[in-house]
Amino acid sequence: MKRVSLLTLAFAVLFLVFLNLLIVLRVKFPYYPLVSLQDVFDILTPVVLIPIYWLLFKGTSKAGPASNILFMVLAAIWIEGHGIHLSANSIHNLFDALARSPSTDLKSTDVFRLTYFFDEELGHDIWYTGILGMAAFLIYQAWHNPIGETNWPVVLLAGLIHGFSYFAIFIEGQLVVLGLPFAAAVVALSLIFGREKLPAQPVLAFFFVASLVAFLLFAGWGLYWRGFPQFSDVGII
Repeated sequence: MKRVSLLTLAFAVLFLVFLNLLIVLRVKFPYYPLVSLQDVFDILTPVVLIPIYWLLFKGTSKAGPASNILFMVLAAIWIEGHGIHLSANSIHNLFDALARSPSTDLKSTDVFRLTYFFDEELGHDIWYTGILGMAAFLIYQAWHNPIGETNWPVVLLAGLIHGFSYFAIFIEGQLVVLGLPFAAAVVALSLIFGREKLPAQPVLAFFFVASLVAFLLFAGWGLYWRGFPQFSDVGII
């Protein structure tokens, strides 16, 4: 179905913009310099992406009340994790900026440690669990509901974009322990049990391509660095 294939591309592009590219806006917000333009635009992330998730869900299957409720639960986890990360990350960035002064020792304080916990640990754990949960939910729905025909050129482009985004957020979020096994499982299950389903289900094909791209990127990164350092740890951002 062409419409659903195009939705995967829209989702991949918006996911890339809001979860990866907003970092280029890490400059002071003129009307409140303690926050950045990145923080301001990041407020829109769930407002933009959750409706796209919903459209993918509804374009994939005619689900009943139980599936609708499960979608809302997973969306709530996604949004809660993002909200925790958004505010804590903004404060964390401010700490980093203030800590550049040699006379300021902020990173040894309990306030910094608590901020780091909410930003890099609790916020990421909840948010990325929501991201994987939503992906697993859409894959499950697509697996059981073939809907027509996959537009392979569109889905391949969408999968390439999303595979990179997926790889990047799990590397920088220090959660390769979740992201890599999930990607590997999607690839393996799709190849072993779902090959005949891919041409008839664009959402399943999209997540298969994205997971394959992400898995290859994880493998290359891990082999090159002999581990999975963040981009910021190796001077890329």
